[in-house]
Amino acid sequence: MKRRSIPYSDAEMQWLEANRMMVISDYHRAFVAMFGRDDVSALNLHGLRKRKGWKTGREGDRYKGRHRKFSPEEMAWLKENSLLPISDYHREFVTAFPREDVRPQNLHALRKRMGWKTGRTGQFAKGNVSHNKGKRCPDGVGGRHPNARKTQFKKGNISHTYRGPGHERIDSKDGYVVLIVDEVNPWTGAKTRPVHKHVYLWEQINGPIPKGHCLKCLDGNKLNTDPSNWELISRGLLPRLNGGKASRTIAYDSAPAELKPAILTVAKIDHAIKQKREKAA
Repeated sequence: MKRRSIPYSDAEMQWLEANRMMVISDYHRAFVAMFGRDDVSALNLHGLRKRKGWKTGREGDRYKGRHRKFSPEEMAWLKENSLLPISDYHREFVTAFPREDVRPQNLHALRKRMGWKTGRTGQFAKGNVSHNKGKRCPDGVGGRHPNARKTQFKKGNISHTYRGPGHERIDSKDGYVVLIVDEVNPWTGAKTRPVHKHVYLWEQINGPIPKGHCLKCLDGNKLNTDPSNWELISRGLLPRLNGGKASRTIAYDSAPAELKPAILTVAKIDHAIKQKREKAA
């Protein structure tokens, strides 16, 4: 839809051009008060100034004067003292040179443009020691404040999330049963560790699972952790049991119970044929 063009009289146009430097809100308010043009909005006047190409004196104001100019003496001082913190850097510069037009942001930008190193990487240099190393936090402050003490663990306390040996849960990611066993966790040193229950029970009878192998659920029910429900297979069989291009049959887990043994057998045969071809090649 084409926007309606607002007509203006010669007197109105003269006034609008003469007062174009005003801020748009004041520009509009004064125009309406002068000519009683309630049909004219601030947006109409803004569009008029734009179409006429009238300069408002605010073009580029956002960036105007951002880069301050410095004399050779000032530049020499700034480079020599570039390691100072920005607050001290600005304060001492303004004291040495009466430059009230220079702000800390200007000096910060200058150091950046010139690539002057400030000596502050935000990291502890090797060999530096923290200012509070070995110092005890004063009573009533920080971690020793009474309010902080209320929520701190006391010696012998047990977390509310602690689950002892024998606790079971279902993993929300893969649906396997996770069991907490009374064995030291080799990664964290904790007294207990989580394991997949079906793997743990199967290994108690058959020993560790060989490298490159895994356990396949025979009835498709991952919650059935009885060792007889899990068969040791090569990991190379998994793509053939998932259906799709790697398999000549439907996916094992979604197949009817009476077809599962046949699908597993076909997958084993195909995998054995592939291995023999690879050895012969």
